Amino acid sequence: MKIDILTLFPEMFEALNVSLLGKAQEKGKLEINIVNFRDFSKNKHKKVDDYAFSGGAGMVLTPQPIYDALQSVITKNSYVVYMSPKGTPLTQKKVVDIAKSIEHLVIICGHYEGIDERIIKLCVNEQISVGDFVLTGGEIPAMALVDAVSRYLEGVLHNSESVVDESFSDGLLEYPQYTRPQEFMGLKVPEVLISGNHKEIEKWKKEQKLIETKKYRPDLIKDNINE
Repeated sequence: MKIDILTLFPEMFEALNVSLLGKAQEKGKLEINIVNFRDFSKNKHKKVDDYAFSGGAGMVLTPQPIYDALQSVITKNSYVVYMSPKGTPLTQKKVVDIAKSIEHLVIICGHYEGIDERIIKLCVNEQISVGDFVLTGGEIPAMALVDAVSRYLEGVLHNSESVVDESFSDGLLEYPQYTRPQEFMGLKVPEVLISGNHKEIEKWKKEQKLIETKKYRPDLIKDNINE
């Protein structure tokens, strides 16, 4: 997958060059290109924002620099996403759909009071939100989207089965995880996990997934029932 990210703060995306995503780029499994749309401003001072016609506090990003930046990267296979609190919630299903069906993902990171609505109407395929809260810009949500989607691309994770049995893969949270030592601060690893009985271990995992979900995200149980 190729991912182009339009932002005013390219330096924030250095985090995408480390760990598994950095290795995936080195191996050619993933291509991430950061575009500073300030470079496309036709203003002699490279200004990219202006006052809102509706009044109120804050500035709005003007359409021209973003539009021209988009035109420099989009192709017929591009899917343009704007990270916005107004967008559809980012879910595991949405992540998988993007990973499996999109060849070229273009992400716009807003700032200040957002971007001119005409960019959304002219260029954006979908608005996506990472939660019911507001951040100073779209960079952190964009990184969350890239990280989540990249995990489903072939060759990014060392073990492709890692995404099969994790939280939300089947609508439930993941079971608790343990490693050595078998006892820590008086707390022991459940006996079943060191029993060698694979059938009982699988049963334990299924039971624990339901217990964890009821405890931390009971809303997911309701959603599964409604479906």
